[in-house]
Amino acid sequence: MNEEPLRGGTANGVLPKIVLNVGCGPPFNQTLPSLFAGSEWRELRLDIDADADPDIVSSMTAMDAVESGSIDAIWSSHNLEHLHRHEVPLALGEFIRVLKPGGLLLLTLPDLQKLAKLVAADGLETEAYCAASGPITPLDMIFGHTTSLAQGYRYMAHKTGFTSSTLARVLFDAGFVQNRMGGCNSFDLLASALKPAAE
Repeated sequence: MNEEPLRGGTANGVLPKIVLNVGCGPPFNQTLPSLFAGSEWRELRLDIDADADPDIVSSMTAMDAVESGSIDAIWSSHNLEHLHRHEVPLALGEFIRVLKPGGLLLLTLPDLQKLAKLVAADGLETEAYCAASGPITPLDMIFGHTTSLAQGYRYMAHKTGFTSSTLARVLFDAGFVQNRMGGCNSFDLLASALKPAAE
């Protein structure tokens, strides 16, 4: 792994911890959670789309360029839903491989249980909230951002989905421990999980 593209400096002569930003998108599109904002963290950006100008161009299902046990934390914002369901264990297996023992996985994605309530109320194409990219509907959150897909960004298609219980299960099956679920807004799940500490 090349140390050059990592963001951040040293804190009191101690090397910063590394947070791998999976599916980072363009640099101006996404900020890290405040947990990773301090000088003790450096960001390594990974995306399947070279146009996003990541440090590493890679699928999250085969992150061969990232050394095993080299990452302190992973931030994954709205990525797993872009995989087919059978690919999700591959991605989570890669996450757990590259994390150090005790490393943190923090991820967010659409909560289909909450979206189902809007769909049941015949709100499939009504605005649920407004993002920087414009109005977002349940249709966008279930199948992928319609405008981005129309512009040819095929990676934006959604191929699977989760509720809090199904996400907890796939994290457990992948070997993560201390899974915690929450909501980061009205329509998203926020999950944190740890790779088991070394014995």
